[in-house]
Amino acid sequence: MGWGDTGRPRRPRLTWENAELNAAAAVCAVQLAVAAAVWWVGTFDDDNHGAGTGGALAAAGLLCMLVLGPLLLAALGMLHAAVLTMPAATLARLTARRVPGPETVRHLASVILLGAVWATVAVTLGVLSPTGVPALLLAASGILPALGVGHVRRRARAAGRPSRVRRIWSRSALAALAACALVATAGAVGLSTGLIEEYEPPTLTTAQLVGVWHGDGGAVLRLRPGGRADLTKLPAEPEFDDVAKRDFTRCAGAGSWFLDTEGRYDPYAGGNGPEVRDGVVVRVKDCGHDTYWTIGGSESGPELFVLFGDPDSGDLRILTRG
Repeated sequence: MGWGDTGRPRRPRLTWENAELNAAAAVCAVQLAVAAAVWWVGTFDDDNHGAGTGGALAAAGLLCMLVLGPLLLAALGMLHAAVLTMPAATLARLTARRVPGPETVRHLASVILLGAVWATVAVTLGVLSPTGVPALLLAASGILPALGVGHVRRRARAAGRPSRVRRIWSRSALAALAACALVATAGAVGLSTGLIEEYEPPTLTTAQLVGVWHGDGGAVLRLRPGGRADLTKLPAEPEFDDVAKRDFTRCAGAGSWFLDTEGRYDPYAGGNGPEVRDGVVVRVKDCGHDTYWTIGGSESGPELFVLFGDPDSGDLRILTRG
């Protein structure tokens, strides 16, 4: 049934056509690819925490993503179709006798209803926030796949045969590639024209840094006025003799600290250039080496972080104000 068919079928077909299932999965895969591209553009103004491009490891990861990414998107699209789009199609057919009108309209209503159910489940389990955009996107994620199913049905009726699965997926791949290229181009233009501002770390004074900072593994750094510091399981640069054995060591006890605004103690900045960022130098007697905690985050949510080890694949440790 299509947009113009308002009849009530006597025996609704409850099975899923292969072309319809693949159409729903293919459209969902395109959605996911575009969402990933939008997310990537959204990271243009994020703090990279001093990480490099990743070198050979990042190149290998990119190659794996290019090879396995399409397969993963197809698998996720098929899962989405199996638990949302096509069950909604079945529900639309079951309600044909009580809810007259085009089947595509009933399918859209059913897919929104089931999407809201899945979003509610995700919120109840704590996976998504009830006030966040992801929950709304999940609830509406079946709309375009449902329209894709309706399009395939109309083409099948017009041609007298179902659409080829290979053609469905090839067209979806081209659509995903074009859409992602458009999003990436828009992001690059926005970055070059200033519409998307590059990340700027907050500027904190010594007085603003005073307080308690917490990290994972029970790490606590208490910065006191006058340059005194108290440490609990705080990661620190290892002694020179231990650099080859470990990326960092953990220190506890009393120490000292000061604010470095010139990057003299930043091991990666070299003391000059635009990459220099303010940081807190923490010293502990008889434990580790001077550690440069770079200031990051935002004015409302400042952070202190250190990237231990290789800057392309190091161990990132972040402290937030407690």
